[in-house]
Amino acid sequence: MRRLIEATGALVDALGTESFPPILSDALQRISPFDYTVIFGYFGAARPMDLYDDFPWGKRKVFVEDYQEGPYLLDPFYLACGNKVDPGLYRIKDLAPDRFFQGEYFRSYYARTGLAEEIGYFIEMPGDATVVVSLMRAEKSFSAKDLRQLGEFWPVVRAICQRHWGDLAARFGADAQATSDARMHKSIELAFTNFGEGVLTPRERQVVEFTLKGHSADAVGRILEISPGTVRIHRRNVYSKLQIRSQGELFSKFINTMASANVR
Repeated sequence: MRRLIEATGALVDALGTESFPPILSDALQRISPFDYTVIFGYFGAARPMDLYDDFPWGKRKVFVEDYQEGPYLLDPFYLACGNKVDPGLYRIKDLAPDRFFQGEYFRSYYARTGLAEEIGYFIEMPGDATVVVSLMRAEKSFSAKDLRQLGEFWPVVRAICQRHWGDLAARFGADAQATSDARMHKSIELAFTNFGEGVLTPRERQVVEFTLKGHSADAVGRILEISPGTVRIHRRNVYSKLQIRSQGELFSKFINTMASANVR
């Protein structure tokens, strides 16, 4: 209890200053140790805003710079923001699709981070923006005790982050509140529509979308109301039309398409 009171006092003192994010990270470290902190601001499908991170240079390129170039569109944390997940503290595995850890986003991008686990506080902001405070461990997962103790600090994290980053939506654009949902859906639709345009059918692009997000053939079939066998046929047709042989090549082609279309 004492450490929570001390941490809260330090955070209140730092509100509105540049020292607030590192002090927040330090306060959470006192509760449960972890290796890295990154705080992203999300608004629709806009390029995520790096509000704070403490990565060394080499890791920052993967965790922040590469992530912002397009892989964020397949990130379970980003997708959870778009799906209006209830505010709170989550493990990434609680939000990920059923085959996320076997999927190509995980193998081609997320595995490069070398993380054992990532958890995040999801804090809703005025104007439909979201702040996600991610805590990352490189060696071992967070225990049930860690999550319980960090969860006890949730009301403080929520209140102070809402106060500190209350203008986040405005930083993404003055018309944020009126256009966020429309822009999000338009941008995501554009990314997958541009992928394989003139080559893939609309149904094949749907299969690509859910496959890249980490859904199994059974899960894709349930979502699209078709059989898993039909999903696999669509996948084979996609590979043939795009002249590729693996999901890794599919992932690479999708990221390249987003980059060339400048999807943000």
